[in-house]
Amino acid sequence: MKAETLARLQAERAAQRPVVLLTRLSDGEQHLWPQEALPAMLAEAARVALGAEKAATVMLDGEAWFVHPHNPPLRIIVVGAVHIAQAMAPMAAPLGFSMAVVDPRRAFATEERLPGVTLSTDWPDEAMAALKPDIRTAVVTLTHDPKLDDPALDAALRSEAFYIGALGSRRTHAKRVARLKDLGHDDAAIARIHAPVGLDIGAVTAAEIALSVMAEIVAARRGAALGQPRPLPAPEQGRVSIGIGA
Repeated sequence: MKAETLARLQAERAAQRPVVLLTRLSDGEQHLWPQEALPAMLAEAARVALGAEKAATVMLDGEAWFVHPHNPPLRIIVVGAVHIAQAMAPMAAPLGFSMAVVDPRRAFATEERLPGVTLSTDWPDEAMAALKPDIRTAVVTLTHDPKLDDPALDAALRSEAFYIGALGSRRTHAKRVARLKDLGHDDAAIARIHAPVGLDIGAVTAAEIALSVMAEIVAARRGAALGQPRPLPAPEQGRVSIGIGA
């Protein structure tokens, strides 16, 4: 790999931007996608490999390419070290997510209550600035306290977070919307918020609500049941064949 290509790849990974390294096996020629324009079918193969999170060997016009995706880690940032957060925590890792819980109330944000997660007792605006939610991050607010939830939602709406959810009734959310509009967010931005949070499964207990939230996060990630096209269609038949690597 050329030093310039390696430096660009490392820079993209440090910035937590998804990137795919494509290497032509015949001569070692390399490209980065989506940073570089590529032939449509090769770009599609890169997109599919990125979504599948697996390397792929691709044939394009008789040339073999090795397609290696580099995705930022999947994360969930939860504001509020409450019972729902406790129930979400053991679900996160098996689904491929790391989880951070933000709550300045130190009596709630303890390792005893939330083992195995990253804890922050900073105020949400400071914590969000440090955590820097990106396109692979879900943000969920659970406190019902505008002093905690609103700064986190404000930061999330200014980020590329793929999912934003907020606990509370429709009446509570209507008041929240008014406050967020006062902070400069328009209807299109506020429409990104899933509120009431979670899929409608009739959840009542903290564990059931946690399950509905995790299900909605997975649905948002996969583009299922939320009005979005699924991200991993089979490639068109023809000049490109893809073999998923181990």
